[in-house]
Amino acid sequence: MSSAPEPAGASVVVIGYNDAAQVPDAVRSALAQGPAVRQVVAVDDCSTDGSGELLARLAAGAPRLTVVRREVNSGGCGSPRNDGLDAVTSPYVMFLDSDDVLPAGAVDALLAAATEADAEVAGGLCVRRELPSGREHPWQASLYAAHVVVPHPSRRPRLVHDTLCVNKLYRTGFLRAHGIRFPEGRFLYEDFVFGARVLAAAPRIVLVPDPVYVWQVRRAADRLSLSLDRADIGNWRARTHACALAHDILLGAGQKELARAARAKFLDHELRMYARELELRDPSYRRAWWAHTRAHLERYDPADWERAPAAPGRLIARVVLAAPQPRDLGRLKELAARPARLCPPYARAPDSTPVWSDDLPEVTLAPLLTRPVHLLPLAVDAELRPRARATLLRLRLHELYGRVARAGPVEVAVEWRSRADGRPARRRTAAFAPAPDGSWSATVPVDPAGLGAGTWDLRLRVRFADGAHRDTTAHAVTGAGLLRRRALPNARHGVLLVHPYATHSGALALRVAPGVRGILSVLHGRLHRLLHRARPTQAGDAHTRPT
Repeated sequence: MSSAPEPAGASVVVIGYNDAAQVPDAVRSALAQGPAVRQVVAVDDCSTDGSGELLARLAAGAPRLTVVRREVNSGGCGSPRNDGLDAVTSPYVMFLDSDDVLPAGAVDALLAAATEADAEVAGGLCVRRELPSGREHPWQASLYAAHVVVPHPSRRPRLVHDTLCVNKLYRTGFLRAHGIRFPEGRFLYEDFVFGARVLAAAPRIVLVPDPVYVWQVRRAADRLSLSLDRADIGNWRARTHACALAHDILLGAGQKELARAARAKFLDHELRMYARELELRDPSYRRAWWAHTRAHLERYDPADWERAPAAPGRLIARVVLAAPQPRDLGRLKELAARPARLCPPYARAPDSTPVWSDDLPEVTLAPLLTRPVHLLPLAVDAELRPRARATLLRLRLHELYGRVARAGPVEVAVEWRSRADGRPARRRTAAFAPAPDGSWSATVPVDPAGLGAGTWDLRLRVRFADGAHRDTTAHAVTGAGLLRRRALPNARHGVLLVHPYATHSGALALRVAPGVRGILSVLHGRLHRLLHRARPTQAGDAHTRPT
């Protein structure tokens, strides 16, 4: 049984390495939480950019700030966090990375929830903020939709999906009593292991819908975080190792349901995310990734595969296990998209069972096709041909082993959504017409000038005869110069640069740059990206949060 709640008060452990430009904001956001934060422990991981001296100057004017300086760089997040945890003197502790911030009232909200529920762990909503655009995405929003007390982690297996340690408040005595610490040294995805150790100790947990952490993602930074830098096969090996270790920790603690949920999460999240990027990698990476993934999946037992067998990640895993070498990367990329798209060809085994391909008849598609129509992995091809007079979007909905025909597609609603702020443009609707090859087609006019400057993602809603609908994206058709920048004359702007392109997951998107200034901005951005790719990556970044 949990001990009586201790007097409210928290320490915030801030860690950083060579981040003098950002760490003051992180520390100030912790101090600005007010009396709820009794202590801020800033751990400098042997920085060489003056971060340590900057923190010392901040501490001189902030009695609640304690600075711990490591003499040797750890190469990761675990060791500095452990150092900070050792220096904590408050009943509760929270972790903060040097390039992120705590929103106002975060610690108050978590402390109030933890003390009221007598919980060892309190978790709140983390918001991913894309910089420089400022667009925000909630992390694992379904977990934090309402105030909920979880008496035992097994009551909510979805908890394994939130692998962050930074959006949670921990009772310090609970961590110390169970010896819960982060892996030491250069250990990527240390959050996975720490989180598994926390869940394995079976804490009482309270979840709140309040935003408690702002995770600032800088994809165009000179130095990518270790978790964002996925171009090296070592990143994938580190991630699978952390996932395997987390599973073993949970299983070893008797938390079988959570262990199975962790393996299911790997298929639905990690495997799909990296499969979307395989076509971007060189052949050497692909072979290494494929071999390593097969070895990892071979550890799964039959009960692991029985959990949500209709999920797209399981089909991707079955293909990887069945094929000794990389194959069908484009098709796997589409299936790994969100929402999933199962593109042709559509093969059948001799007994008419739907299968992945003629030469992989052991990989059945039957479980995937049992899904209701609003979850089917529909494949819609999209062609966009920018023209001065009329730009048309041509859509083609593929049949899917009779499921689409039985549902009866009626129409498609087309919406372009701003990548910067999620703002939708005006929705247009078009009726589907049956085509001779068994597919359905629709044509929708597009006004690039009316969309305005920026990047626009295509979203579709396919409606069926019984009123059901499927929200999805469209596969960008390539070839014949379809995905090419075009400069179109425009009465308002003089010229309009329009660029249809395929995202990493193969979906159609559109960039629009009006006027000469807009075109110059595009060229400047392209030059910046080319220079950034050519610049060598620096080692030693301490950020390893997962995406």
